[in-house]
Amino acid sequence: MSPDLPLVFSVTSGKGGVGKTNIAANLACCLAQEGKRVVLLDADLGLANVDVVLGMTPQLNLFHLFHEGVDLSQILCETPYGFRILPASSGMSEMLSLSTGQKLELLEAMDALEGAVDYLIVDTGAGINDNVLYFNLAAQERLVVLTPEPTSLTDAYALIKVMKLNHGVEHFKVLVNMVPDAQTARDMFTRLYKACDHFLSGVSLDLAGFVPRDPAVRKAVVNQRPFCVMAPDSPACAAVREVARTVQTWDVAASLDGNIKFFWKKLLFRH
Repeated sequence: MSPDLPLVFSVTSGKGGVGKTNIAANLACCLAQEGKRVVLLDADLGLANVDVVLGMTPQLNLFHLFHEGVDLSQILCETPYGFRILPASSGMSEMLSLSTGQKLELLEAMDALEGAVDYLIVDTGAGINDNVLYFNLAAQERLVVLTPEPTSLTDAYALIKVMKLNHGVEHFKVLVNMVPDAQTARDMFTRLYKACDHFLSGVSLDLAGFVPRDPAVRKAVVNQRPFCVMAPDSPACAAVREVARTVQTWDVAASLDGNIKFFWKKLLFRH
């Protein structure tokens, strides 16, 4: 990765309840612990909970950017964990579907961060609604989170299918969360891989890693702290650290697919 070009990746899922936001927050922690400049964007605009997971109560969020003209720098919020967040609102119906103008406004506002961030992690909502698809398209890489449940698998496939057939996106990273063992993770990945290989020609999947089911995760959630801070020696933390190391090997140049991106001006200039 070029030192002056941020890598933007989404953490996304077809189904809610797979631990997506927790994974995003702990990846941010691990990358920050390695000296990386990280911003975590809460892109679940109508049901935001990054701040809840981190035990924070920001006074401003993306609602104020779109509806009150507040500058992005005022919304950007430092966490106690070495990274910053861009919080969103919860229970605001106006945020459930961004207009084209608002989407472009956000991309323009984010340009101010380009020299001050190494990784922008975009925690999307679950499912295949317009906001979810938009933020996945605007990211350079997509990390699809699933769990060892049939519904999680089918919903992850549905998200990948829509992204491929409607938007031409072919490359996805996969993380299997809450697994009892490594073999279960590999089995789930293989099932998703085979379905995509059979029905979605051209789609490529990479297993970015897996996170074991770990009681330390539940305790951290209840205490509204990242488990990589509260239980740094836990199996779940070790697994997320490994995923963070994998993230640092991802190549921005190899991941562009023609859809408009965060920091798109920088990307166009680079090429």
